[in-house]
Amino acid sequence: MTLPTGAHELAEVNIARLAAPLDSPQLKAFVDALDPVNAVADAADGFVWRLQSDSGNATDYRVLGDDRMMINLSTWRDVAALTAFMYQGRHRELMSRRSDFFERLAEAATALWWVPAGHRPSAEEAESRLLHLREHGPTQHAFTLRTSFAPAESSGI
Repeated sequence: MTLPTGAHELAEVNIARLAAPLDSPQLKAFVDALDPVNAVADAADGFVWRLQSDSGNATDYRVLGDDRMMINLSTWRDVAALTAFMYQGRHRELMSRRSDFFERLAEAATALWWVPAGHRPSAEEAESRLLHLREHGPTQHAFTLRTSFAPAESSGI
């Protein structure tokens, strides 16, 4: 999917429920991989922005009122750029071990939506989009990689 004239960026959120406390031995490999994987993302073709606190990552943020629910929120040039990052290299290696670090969620854990170029979505906005996807399935408002939409002419936030 190609963006028309750079007017939009693809926002993505994914959440995960920690299988153990972040400082536990069980999550050491995950925590140790955060900075290297984030560095790869930051340098990836099509990467625009990611949510982070002063720690340099988003491990300080929680969503859905759950102290063990982590969030990853970023914006990308398009679906192809996000997909290329997700399924190769260090990120793919880390994803292959997600069952070691996270509980399996019964509901959708990832949502995508188009934002005006330069918009930086908040964790609250991302949570709202994910909940919308869970309630309504894929729509222009919130969709998945499997069922995606092109940016609308007036994609408001």
